Amino acid sequence: MILAGPAHAAALAAIHATAFPPAEQWSAAAFATHLALPGVFAVIDEAGGLVLARVAADEAEILTLAVAPALRRQGRGRALLAAALSHAAAAGARRLFLEVAEGNAAARALYAAAGFREVGRRPAYYASGEAALVLQADLDSITAP
Repeated sequence: MILAGPAHAAALAAIHATAFPPAEQWSAAAFATHLALPGVFAVIDEAGGLVLARVAADEAEILTLAVAPALRRQGRGRALLAAALSHAAAAGARRLFLEVAEGNAAARALYAAAGFREVGRRPAYYASGEAALVLQADLDSITAP
């Protein structure tokens, strides 16, 4: 796994495109724009995974986490999540938030195992009309997934 910068935007977009439906895929320009902002970081699993997150003051947010379908259920998502948690905590974050599709049972199980709990719901959040659950983890008490 490597820490990514704006120069990795095309690689991030290519990985993201394998993991999300067309209406939810992020472009290379979107990744480059995010990575140029203060507090934003990305970690790439070069085999086909990524996590993009940001830290502001004592809070962090996972903006997207993706693993190519052929590589799922191999611990890559757990490793990417652990990297994001570690990086956010090292940057001073005490809480980490994310949104997950309500029907994404695999991702919800991953996040629950890492200590995330539901703190909100966003109806019709995704292009498909599906709701998102807002999850939070307290980094002071979290265990690595």
